Amino acid sequence: MKKLAAAAAAALCLAAPPAPAQDSPATPETGDQVSTFTLDNGLEVVVVEDHRAPVVVHMVWYKAGSADETAGHSGVAHFLEHLLFKGTKTLEPGEFSRVVAENGGTDNAFTSYDQTAYYQRVAADRLGLMMEMEADRMVNLDLSEEDILTERDVIIEERNMRTENDPSALMREQMGAAQYLNHRYGVPIIGWRHEMETLGLEDANAFYHRNYAPNNAIVIVAGDVTPDEVRQLAEEHYGPLAANPEVGAPRERPQEPPQSAERRLVFKDARVAQPYVMRTYLAPERDPGAQREAAALVLLDKILGGGQTSVLNRKLQFETRKALYTGTFYDASSYDDTTFGLVVVPAKGMSLEDAEAALDGALAEFLDEGVDPAQLERIKFRLRAERIYQRDDVGSLARRYGNALTTGLTIEDVRAWPEVLQSITADEIVEAARKVFDRKQSVTGYLMPVDGPAPAGEISQ
Repeated sequence: MKKLAAAAAAALCLAAPPAPAQDSPATPETGDQVSTFTLDNGLEVVVVEDHRAPVVVHMVWYKAGSADETAGHSGVAHFLEHLLFKGTKTLEPGEFSRVVAENGGTDNAFTSYDQTAYYQRVAADRLGLMMEMEADRMVNLDLSEEDILTERDVIIEERNMRTENDPSALMREQMGAAQYLNHRYGVPIIGWRHEMETLGLEDANAFYHRNYAPNNAIVIVAGDVTPDEVRQLAEEHYGPLAANPEVGAPRERPQEPPQSAERRLVFKDARVAQPYVMRTYLAPERDPGAQREAAALVLLDKILGGGQTSVLNRKLQFETRKALYTGTFYDASSYDDTTFGLVVVPAKGMSLEDAEAALDGALAEFLDEGVDPAQLERIKFRLRAERIYQRDDVGSLARRYGNALTTGLTIEDVRAWPEVLQSITADEIVEAARKVFDRKQSVTGYLMPVDGPAPAGEISQ
């Protein structure tokens, strides 16, 4: 669905003049005063005004993450994120972050499946300097072989710490690969180690020149600024940059074939102290103009696994004492189909098979009993409160819009989202649960020690 919407938008852009600034007045529900405009070179700029403190967060979001890598080069998106803090043709290595710090600010970056983002939090009167430096490294990155060797060691050590030393992370990695047979979501963001070890200067430059361009980026400015101020600075610093005619819209990715069989795996590791069972299902994401199903799944996530009063916690921990811990997870912001996951840590004396059977029983009971109206109302109230608290952090405001826009949504979708969540009915939640909880679209993983008892159907080693 997202590809069709993006293709239609791209066709309209080819025939349309440069977009004027569009203002979205604040409402009691969103509290956001948002303006947006597009430069002649295709750079989208979003301004979220918050004048309570003389602070601004400046973010550059590239519509290129690890899922946009080519096969055989996993980890290059994250690798390049590190390399952008090296030198450019005008900045010495490390000078970018040093200048930010000298001006009383902080900076960082992150890579995800669908985007790479760079951000600074500074005094509002330093915004022009931040734009000047970000515009510079958008097109003037200057890497050496020494930079490659040094930073490649850094990302490999990062993988050692975050993945290789964590059996749980290793199993989740294997489950992702089993869930997505063809789509790049099945490849870890940090990359497969054997491919990371071969990343070189040519790989980094190729990804950089293909994806880092104004017409593949979104600048989000949140804080004590006005749209006119931001437009003037954006035109001055980003406006002279040339668009990249090779940037494609919509994004072309290998798509997942229909999953028609349940997938299972057992991951054994001598370091496992607490076995558990995890299951993930393919699930729809938020689509532009069609967010209700994803909203129902957000609420389902909180109903089943959101805290002490959640359904799984009540049924498996308090009532039957079959689990030490239960949890769920679902991220609605994704360019392509995402996953809905569940976790059960069995109580003492319970096997992983017992825990899985208890999970299936609890889900069946929930689908039969339906949603508790009082619990649903409490969850919706908490969501309203969380939305209000988030307004106190301009960084959260910038991330909200950047994350949505780089996954194919629109500002209108972002502003409508709180009301959509509040309008979802109990019947819609149960319907979404029945659709997603299809074992033919699932992967079930057992994490256990090497000397643990073999699950039924597995030959002991």
